[in-house]
Amino acid sequence: MTPKELKQILQALVEHGVSELTLETPDYKLTVRRGGEVQVVALPQPVTAPAAPPPALPTPTAPSVPAPADLAPAAGAPGLEAQEAKDECAGCVEVRAPIVGTFYRAPAPDAPPYVEEGDRVEKGQVLCIIEAMKLMNEIESEVSGIVKKILVKNGEPVEYGQPLFLIQPL
Repeated sequence: MTPKELKQILQALVEHGVSELTLETPDYKLTVRRGGEVQVVALPQPVTAPAAPPPALPTPTAPSVPAPADLAPAAGAPGLEAQEAKDECAGCVEVRAPIVGTFYRAPAPDAPPYVEEGDRVEKGQVLCIIEAMKLMNEIESEVSGIVKKILVKNGEPVEYGQPLFLIQPL
């Protein structure tokens, strides 16, 4: 491909509002993204005679790795708060988020929460809802007991496996 041909392709992209184009020929593959990068990949050619080894590539340098102290959660971070609460509640069962989503304590904004700290719950009782992809998923208690701590605030995003509640089994 000549520079003139490449320029014509780029002008056509801009004129027609195309955001991405991939052009593939037997010799190369060209991918162009507006606002991004231009990437030309040469496709391998059939070898008819022994080829010379490719030139050595420079060895990439490893990115710097933060010191272990830099990896510790900040004070008030969700993981640290959950651990402190669990330390206070020996024998408590953690109810963890089975999916990624948004945590809601009540079935509707104007409804009372499913549970409060100090409430007695039965195994299978709904504790909260996690909204994921516009689906409301009810999270049930895994044990009968007393809700000792609610670890997430209403409307906060939660990650898979994040502790949500601490329940003292009865």
